[in-house]
Amino acid sequence: MSPSNPKKTYTRSPAIEKQIDDLLAKMTLEEKVGQITMVETYSIEPEQVSEYFIGGLLSGGGGNPDPNTPENWRKMVTDLQKPALTTRLGIPAIYGSDAVHGHNNVKGAVIFPHNIALGATRDADLVQRIGQITAKECLATSVHWAFAPAVSVPMDVRWGRSYEGFSQDTDLVSEMGVALVQGLQATSDAGHMNVLACAKHYLADGATEWGSKRALAEAVPDTNTATAGLSEQAEEDLGQWQIDQGISKIDEAELRAKHLPPYIAAIEAGVQTVMVSYSSWGGLKMHAQRYLLTDVLKQELGFDGLVVSDWMGIDQIDPDFYTSVVTSINAGLDMIMVPYDFRRFISTLLEAVQNGDISQERIDDAVRRILRVKFAVNLFEQPFGDESLVAQVGSSVHRAVAREAVRKSLVLLKNDADSLPLSKDLPALLVAGQGANDIGIQCGGWSITWQGEVGATTTGTTLLDGIRDTVSKNTTIHYALDGAFTADIHTEVGIAVLHVPPYAEGFGDRYDLALSNDQIQLLDNPRKHCNKLVVILIAGRPLISTEQLPKMDALVMAWLPGTEGNGVADVLFGDYPFTGKLPFYWARSMEQIPYAAMQTHPEKPLFEIGDGITSS
Repeated sequence: MSPSNPKKTYTRSPAIEKQIDDLLAKMTLEEKVGQITMVETYSIEPEQVSEYFIGGLLSGGGGNPDPNTPENWRKMVTDLQKPALTTRLGIPAIYGSDAVHGHNNVKGAVIFPHNIALGATRDADLVQRIGQITAKECLATSVHWAFAPAVSVPMDVRWGRSYEGFSQDTDLVSEMGVALVQGLQATSDAGHMNVLACAKHYLADGATEWGSKRALAEAVPDTNTATAGLSEQAEEDLGQWQIDQGISKIDEAELRAKHLPPYIAAIEAGVQTVMVSYSSWGGLKMHAQRYLLTDVLKQELGFDGLVVSDWMGIDQIDPDFYTSVVTSINAGLDMIMVPYDFRRFISTLLEAVQNGDISQERIDDAVRRILRVKFAVNLFEQPFGDESLVAQVGSSVHRAVAREAVRKSLVLLKNDADSLPLSKDLPALLVAGQGANDIGIQCGGWSITWQGEVGATTTGTTLLDGIRDTVSKNTTIHYALDGAFTADIHTEVGIAVLHVPPYAEGFGDRYDLALSNDQIQLLDNPRKHCNKLVVILIAGRPLISTEQLPKMDALVMAWLPGTEGNGVADVLFGDYPFTGKLPFYWARSMEQIPYAAMQTHPEKPLFEIGDGITSS
């Protein structure tokens, strides 16, 4: 389905451009440099927001108040916003959050399936509605900027961020990305946007080559605290940080054909911000790429919004911080996620301007873009969001849309002898696996914390809850965490829920995507206790399961469904049909990974992009 058009279309106002001109004419260099600075919420005191004229604030993954509630989120953000409004010119700060599948840092907020699952729905209207709900839950907490959508085209599913991509098909990524942009930014009756969307990570973050992150780190010391000082043994054992933030070794023709179109589509849809990738291309870190940031993005494509760095992204340009600041600003970055030592950044940027290494014109252009998007999102008139929306955070109406997304994202890959749908009147049913009864596993990474966690991390419904709520009151459910049932238990049907523990970014890079030994055992244990075995896989990417497929009567890819696990039961028991289609190809073996290897391999993949059985 194509997305419905937003209620109104936002257009640049000559009157607002005049206001921006007036503000710029009044601003000191210190005030301008403050606007370019974006600081992590726990690295600054409220009084420092006004003292340094800070333009942006953010919560990274896990940057939450304690206790973590929507009300405390709102207080945390407004307490930092109030000092900004007391400055000489009263320019509000913009607050951003990694709201990548709902307002997913906030306990109690609805968490939607990750993008890879939304790509499986092929339903742009649904994705637009998800964006609208995410915007409401963000505005409830005074967050005006969602760092979403990722419009990556992941070409190697060993990449730990693969689940952030909608598909390996560029056109599908463009369609879904536009839908989320339109949903997040849907304009009000007054003509203002709801929440700023952010297309990321520019450019070709999904094209990095395996092993190139380590090679890059050896060339330029890694100052990103997320990756520096990692255990060498952990990297060797699992393959962590082998591809994320690495080098995209592709030519410009492929860069433009495969990875640029989703940004073109997002710009045409009115996206206001673009975040730059940690990755490299053509011998340069993307944060240093004047050609791609200024010549292509701003001039060729006509992007007039703001370009923001990723977390400590400029630090990776050069071991010398002064050089990194000069290079990144001159390349075309407008706002910098510092995110910690903002005083060092501010003093360095001031020095660079005073030395003539960065022109006043470049500073003015950056600040103009920052002010432009602040006006676009009505920040000057509504700096504290909308408190009336707090009651809607995690509401039943919002959860119903997430449940719909789960239903539509499920991909049925095998269904021997019409094993699915199941009868609600089964006398007994086996359910096996920790993933069947764990909200944290369902949500995956970027859920309450950066890496995600197992356990009851937030409010929601597990798959097992959904099954229990769906079957007859006369059905006996036998549940075993490890699938090891006693010898006297035997049923017609068993459900084995296989899963991968939560992860995010380079911590999820993996050498080998085969099912782990414990998950193979979880499949084998209930097999001997039932006549038919239905397997549900909770994972952020296809896993190598060729040898295990014959042991399954049915296979359902559930991706990372989020907080509404009852959506799985809706389809398992036939209240709704299976309609999801694979947005990624599914390799038969590791010899078919990455995508380039698949294209030259003599065998077809286990499943193709677009595969998925549609049930009645």
